[in-house]
Amino acid sequence: MNIIDIHTHGIGGYDTKGATPEDILRIAEIHGSHGVSAIIPTIYSASIEQMRVDMAAVRKAMELQGKDGRWKMEDGSKKTSRHENGVMKPATILGVHLEGPFLNPVHAGALDKNAFMPAKISHCERLLEGFGDVVKIITVAPELDGAIELIKAITDAGVIVSMGHSDASYSEAEAGLNAGAKGITHIFNAMRGIHHREPGIAGFGLTNPDVYVEVIADPFHLHSKTIEFIFEVKNPQKIVIVSDSVKTVKTDAAANGVTDGAGKLLGGSMTITESVQYLIGLGFQKEIVERCISVNPEVYLAGSATS
Repeated sequence: MNIIDIHTHGIGGYDTKGATPEDILRIAEIHGSHGVSAIIPTIYSASIEQMRVDMAAVRKAMELQGKDGRWKMEDGSKKTSRHENGVMKPATILGVHLEGPFLNPVHAGALDKNAFMPAKISHCERLLEGFGDVVKIITVAPELDGAIELIKAITDAGVIVSMGHSDASYSEAEAGLNAGAKGITHIFNAMRGIHHREPGIAGFGLTNPDVYVEVIADPFHLHSKTIEFIFEVKNPQKIVIVSDSVKTVKTDAAANGVTDGAGKLLGGSMTITESVQYLIGLGFQKEIVERCISVNPEVYLAGSATS
C-alpha cells in the first residue's frame, strides 16, 4: 500500500521555509520512518521570491533523491533508509503544494496574512515560472476578486487547485469547483464554518459529491465527533487524511498539540499513519481510513474524478 501525505510543512526540527535541499531530504526520511511512502512538501505563503527559493530547495531535493527514492551521496553511493535491506526507505518527494499566497486574511490561521496577495494571474505566472514541473497543488480562496479566472488558469496549466483559508459562501465555493478546483484544504480549519442559513465552504465540501476534502485527523484540529460527522456525511472515497505537520513535531510525533504562546494551532501533530491509528482507536473501520491515506490521494493526484 502506497501511503501519501499531500500536505506537510515539516517534521522533526525541519520545515520548508528557508530550507536547504538536505532539510527537505530529512523531512522525507522522517516521514518514511513512519511508513509514509510519498510526500508533497507544502510551501508557506511568503513573498514570491521566498516561495520560489523554497520551491527550488524541494526541486533540488527531488533531484538528489533520485528516481528510486534513495538519497544520492557526494561519493556517488546511495543511502537507503520503506524496507530495503531491512531499513526503512525515505518517502518519495512528489513535488510541492503551495499553500497560498492567494488566500483570505480573514482566515489566515497559522499563516502570515501579510504575505497574502491579490488573485492575479500575473502574480501566479511570476510564482510558477520555471516550476511547472514540480508544483502539484495550489490552495486558493475562491471568493477573492479574480480567483475564478486564476483557478481556471492554474487548472489549465495542469495543477490541482484546492480551496482553503477562505471565507467563501456555498455558492462561491461551488463557483470555484466549476472553474476547475478539485479539493478543499483541511476542511473546517481556517475557513467559514457551517451556518444553518449559509452552509459556507465547509458545508459545500461535505455535501458536494465531486470535491475532495483534506482532513487533519488529530485530537486538536477536529473534535472526534466532528471527524465522525465528516465520515458519515462525506463519501469516504473523497476524504484525504493529511498531517499538516510542522517543524516542531518531534521525530516520535507524539500527539501533543503544536501551538504558539497564545494557544493558536500552528500545524498538525501526527503523521498520517499515526492519524489512522488514532481513528482506528476511536472505532473507525481500518479499511476505510487506510484508503484515505493511500488510494484516495493517489486518485486525487492522478486527476481522476472517479474512484
